[in-house]
Amino acid sequence: MTTGPISISERDLSSLLPMNKLVEALRTSFKDGCHAPPREHHEIDVASGENATLLLMPAWSKQGPRRYLGVKQVNVFPGNARISKPALTSIYNLFDGDTGEHLASMDGNTITGRRTVAVSALAASYLSRPDATTLTVVGSGRIASLIPYAYKAVRDIQHVKIWDIDPASAERLRLKLTDDGFGCEIVESLEEAVNSADIVSAATLSRTPLVLGKWLHPGTHVDLIGAFTADMRESDDECIARADVYVDTMEAFHEAGDLIQPQRSNAIDRDHVKGTLADIVSGRLPGRQSRDAVTVFKAVGTALADLSAASLAYEGSSKQFKSSSRKV
Repeated sequence: MTTGPISISERDLSSLLPMNKLVEALRTSFKDGCHAPPREHHEIDVASGENATLLLMPAWSKQGPRRYLGVKQVNVFPGNARISKPALTSIYNLFDGDTGEHLASMDGNTITGRRTVAVSALAASYLSRPDATTLTVVGSGRIASLIPYAYKAVRDIQHVKIWDIDPASAERLRLKLTDDGFGCEIVESLEEAVNSADIVSAATLSRTPLVLGKWLHPGTHVDLIGAFTADMRESDDECIARADVYVDTMEAFHEAGDLIQPQRSNAIDRDHVKGTLADIVSGRLPGRQSRDAVTVFKAVGTALADLSAASLAYEGSSKQFKSSSRKV
């Protein structure tokens, strides 16, 4: 007997998607692959003058004991910052990959946030130095606030430095991280924050470079999460040009200003990018090749990661339901 689709709340998703399990689920998913058509972008005129974006991201399983199909709808309204509302809102719908039956609806923001930082942590497990202990987080918003927890799942992060243009937001993040046991401080100088870090992770909506190549010491791993359109960027040409660069998906070439703009200025060519996360996870590429190499991981988000996270959450929720049913 079918009971219809379930609804999984933001709070439940957070408990169903612990970072250690999510990173490992993503490792399997990037190795196995899935069908993920190019995402659809639709520009929406907004009265404030800052245009919004509607994203549609479908994906479905190639194989597995149970096949899934899912689609995420994301609304990106950058102008919301002025009215103290989130710039990103989204919903994820999961279906049975063989029958099309609607299985679950869940908070897309939580799926996006947790899978985003978990993908970055997965990449860092191959691209950062194994002995990395110091993490600089550029930004302090919803996704940036999750970065230390994800990296803690793959590296022995002992100290977190936070840089943000909003001191109050940075302080809120510092207090939360401190309460959760992280050694943590706010750094006023972005140059110092980048120069003193083993790992630099940026999650902003910046349209101008924040992480400069001249600030990076040998062995640094740079993780660029935020800028996802051609006119946005978090790094300068020198940062990209001096690094071994990897991407989450080849769509990054067409969407990420951190790659598009250095190509336009002839700082790099397309061959400068070493490969994708799937190349590394599958063993086709080795990842970090020397202790002193500077590495960059540029993510624009992939429907594969959404599907992996949503499937993990659904299966975990189903197990909890079955367990509670047996007790009754």
